[in-house]
Amino acid sequence: MNLQVGEILEGKVTGITKFGAFVQLPGGPSGLVHISEIANAFVNDVNDYLHMGDTVKVKVIGITEAGKINLSIKQTESAPVNSAPAAGNGPRPGFSRPAPHPAPAAYTPRPQEGEVLGPSGDASFEDKLKHFMQQSDSKINDSKIYNDRKGGGGRRRR
Repeated sequence: MNLQVGEILEGKVTGITKFGAFVQLPGGPSGLVHISEIANAFVNDVNDYLHMGDTVKVKVIGITEAGKINLSIKQTESAPVNSAPAAGNGPRPGFSRPAPHPAPAAYTPRPQEGEVLGPSGDASFEDKLKHFMQQSDSKINDSKIYNDRKGGGGRRRR
């Protein structure tokens, strides 16, 4: 059988690995559906979507010079990227994804004494720079005091 890139066929899942699934195509050749080409959602485990012996619709997305056939299941689905997987290709019953993390709360700095807030409620750049320089100078002075107590802080002479 002569396969063409872009052709959509039905095949049978003959092997499942951690990186994808092997599908036997009509006429004998086998191809690989990479884990990234199984569904329009993140696939952590191929076994959540496919089982040995399943009949699946695949699209030929590439044929290497060595004769390896690259297949895709998700490109045969007409569903948009953000929708749930099509029936039969989705996770098994009882499988659930963790809830997405909530967006972090907006940080609103509190003005320091004598600090002027900008129109958005943030401290002005000059105030932020002044605060940074004060902290930096304080850390440098603390470091110098620590090194002086240690006994030098510079090169040791023999």
